[in-house]
Amino acid sequence: MKKIGLALLFIVLGLACSEQRQYANPQNNVTENYFNFISSLQLPSELNFCGEKVPLDVPEVRERAEREFYLTLQQPGQVILYLKRAGRYFPMFERIIKENNMPDDLKFIAVAESALFMARSSKDAVGMWQFIEGTGRKMGLRIDTFVDERRHPEKSTLAALNYLKQGYNIHKSWLLAAAGYNMGHTGVISNLDFQGTDNYFELFLNEETSRYILRIIIIKEIMTNPEKYGFKISKNDIYTESKVKLIECKVAIPNLAEWAKANGTTYKYVKLLNPWILGKNLPAPTKNDFYKIAVPDS
Repeated sequence: MKKIGLALLFIVLGLACSEQRQYANPQNNVTENYFNFISSLQLPSELNFCGEKVPLDVPEVRERAEREFYLTLQQPGQVILYLKRAGRYFPMFERIIKENNMPDDLKFIAVAESALFMARSSKDAVGMWQFIEGTGRKMGLRIDTFVDERRHPEKSTLAALNYLKQGYNIHKSWLLAAAGYNMGHTGVISNLDFQGTDNYFELFLNEETSRYILRIIIIKEIMTNPEKYGFKISKNDIYTESKVKLIECKVAIPNLAEWAKANGTTYKYVKLLNPWILGKNLPAPTKNDFYKIAVPDS
């Protein structure tokens, strides 16, 4: 009886293992097929940023570009989120960029900075454009206990474009302006002077800034041609801008939850639609100023 029992046990275990292998194989096949697909992809023969060409004929530059190309494609979930979130924020970016007569490619900097998310970095850079506190204040953003305009989508976008414009006015190059966005304009000037060049791709820089520009350019390439790289997302699945109306408020708001109810919405939606509001109340705005608070426009 013991022998029969052991034999039955081995049969059951064998069947279980067989079922487990059958269950696991489809996933393994999907993974294998995906990485085979990535392996088949090649870096485009030409890349540019704001009309400035990437010298892919330089082996060192090409290798750096391929690093960002394959590492970005290795994170398909993140790329899908880039594409979905772009539907919510790119129309606003494009409008402000056009109003300021600047290159449309600049919008991809925000993707590289924050993945279009209200992020906070290990260096305390905040918002989609990842301003540190000092730079944010220099660019006119209000940052205090109650309000952090680094988290205000439109105001932070305008501040970022103004900072980039400062760099362009210095260098007459959007590549160098973008490098300055990462390491500071003075850091770029110092490196250019020391190394005796005015060409970003001739500079030897720290790893972060060295990768930064090419990462932006690769993100641009993939987001501009998503289906070429295997990303097929229905327009219905792309996140869209929220329909809102702006309420002007010239007085203190001691209780945002009560204010929300009085204005036909909830505290949750006030916080979601106004990520720049940090707490549960707002002090009176400064003289001749007022808050513009977004609420759902039903």
